[in-house]
Amino acid sequence: MDAIQALHNRVSSPLLKEPAPTTEQLDVLLKAAMRAPDHKMLKPWRFLIIEEAGREDFGELLAEAAQKKDPQIDEEALTKARNKPLRAPMIIVSIACLTEHPKVPQVEQIITAGAAANNIVTAAYALGLGAYWRTGSPAFDETVKEGLGLADNEQIIGFIYLGTPDGRSRRLPESDPSECSKHWP
Repeated sequence: MDAIQALHNRVSSPLLKEPAPTTEQLDVLLKAAMRAPDHKMLKPWRFLIIEEAGREDFGELLAEAAQKKDPQIDEEALTKARNKPLRAPMIIVSIACLTEHPKVPQVEQIITAGAAANNIVTAAYALGLGAYWRTGSPAFDETVKEGLGLADNEQIIGFIYLGTPDGRSRRLPESDPSECSKHWP
């Protein structure tokens, strides 16, 4: 699939199944991430790959965070938190690594890390993989960030769920670029 076709047709695949991306496919995804626009070549990103039994460990971390946030949480909600990482055979945690730089403000570094994550999602589509970018409250939770080993200068951009689409991908309507653009002046 060519790049323009992938960019014009990419859709999220919220329902994913085995198999996970292969080692070779994961390498392609990460190489795509590293080609994101990057002012001063700071590479303000890093990625944690969670798969196999690591998904269950991550589920326990999510349950721990949920319980710390709400000590009265019921068992059903804890089970739901534990099962979130089992929605896909692989998760890539996209992390912005922020540094002080006189010419590259931190907001630009966050956007760059987001562009790297978007390249992963688009490359996954181009490879025929399913991808779904989720964020939600765990991305901002201190227990989750600590459990994943984030430093003080890092923040989670999102959780990219990856696997094989279950075959029920939806088609999005064609977009009209004039709805969000105009020439200036």
